[in-house]
Formats: sequence, C-alpha cells, structure tokens
Amino acid sequence: MDASSFVKTPPILTLTVNPALDVSTSTAHVTSEHKLRCSATRIDPGGGGINVARVIRRLGGTALSLYAAGGPTGEAFRQLIATEGLPTVMVPIRESTRQSFTVDETGTGKQFRFVLQGPEFTEAEWTACLDTLAASMPVGGYIVASGSLPPGVPDDFYARVARLARASGARCIVDASGPALTAALAEGVFLVKPSLRELEAHAGVTLDTPESQADAAAQARRRRFRRACGPDPRRGRSRPRLRERRYPL
Repeated sequence: MDASSFVKTPPILTLTVNPALDVSTSTAHVTSEHKLRCSATRIDPGGGGINVARVIRRLGGTALSLYAAGGPTGEAFRQLIATEGLPTVMVPIRESTRQSFTVDETGTGKQFRFVLQGPEFTEAEWTACLDTLAASMPVGGYIVASGSLPPGVPDDFYARVARLARASGARCIVDASGPALTAALAEGVFLVKPSLRELEAHAGVTLDTPESQADAAAQARRRRFRRACGPDPRRGRSRPRLRERRYPL
C-alpha cells in the first residue's frame, strides 16, 4: 500500500489500557540458577495500540494514541513516547505501568518473553479511560482497542468501547483474547484480529486447517463482527506471524 493512500483515510484513535515498558536484551544461553551476562539493553514504550499507531505513522498515516500510565515506569514511558513524537493522550493511574522482558538466546535463536501482569486499576481509573475515549472519539473514523486488560478492569471493557464507537459512528477494531474478546464479539465490532491460539481458545477446538479456521471465523461472525484477520496456517504458531490471512464474511 502506498503511503499516499493514507491521505484521505478517516481519523484513527488507538487505545492501550495496559501498556508496557519493553526491556529487551540477549545472552548466549538461558540456564537456571546462574547469572546470565547480557548484551546492551534496549527499552521501548510498547503495548497493542501504541504499536499500531507507530506502524500507521511509518506507513505515512497519523493516529492519536490514548493510553493509561502511572508511577516511575509510567513517567519513563511518557518521556519515551514524547521523544518518538507520537500524538498521545494519557490517563494517569495510581500504580506503576508494567514492564515486559524479552531475551534472545543467541546460541539457539530462541526468544524468551516474560510479560508482567500490570497495575491494578480502580473503577474510577478505568471509567476515566472510557470518559477520555468518548471525549476524543474519531467521529466517522476508527478505534483500535488492542492489548490485554489489567487487573481491576472488567471483561466487558472492550464491549463498552465498541458501544461508544457505535454511538459516534466510528468503526471499532479489537485485538484481544479470552473473555474480553468474547464480550466484544457479543457487543458487535467492525473487525477482530485474534492469533491462531486465541481463535482456538474462543472456538474451544483445535484449528489446524484453513477450512477449520474459516469455519471458526464464520461462527464468530454470527456474534456480530464484520471481518476477521488470522494467521497464515502455513506458518508455525509459536513464532511471530509475518503473513496474515483475512476472512471476509
């Protein structure tokens, strides 16, 4: 897709309620009960919606990123985002923003990912996220709600986001899993993007063929979403997916 094709696109708002300060490094071998000497450390502000906004900008588009953050790691997150120059709106929370830790094992090519739980939200904090979203709503545009929900945030949070989007004439895209995905589907969204593992968990069966994946997407379609993007079945499910397969229904 040419970058110029983004010029006339509707406005885009991304939502990340559980961002992470991503710490990455590498070591020759990961072994237990030993100090592992690592290479230089890289620190990046990450999270579903933040990553989406970053890619949109690289493709020549623009997006406003709404995220929640707090504590020392939240302040570091805010400064790094400001350095990148991404347009953002931050909702402050009391507890500290989580970290994630990734180690590349250079001797084998394996990658180890440690994803921390995230801060506990109060009702006032997750309600403030919804209120800020409503005030920043891209009327006639897109809302991309992506990432896990932290403790304290109800499972139907993304369903509430979808409801707000519909009321404003915006299209809601959800990248989630488990109960949060199920609730969003029940409410009705424009597009969902589960991984193969997430789609299998939602369907309750193993989806090892293109036909079974298409059938699972068709069943989810009855729960009121318009499109599903899933992994190319020719690629292994344990590695990052470089190609995606879309099932228009």
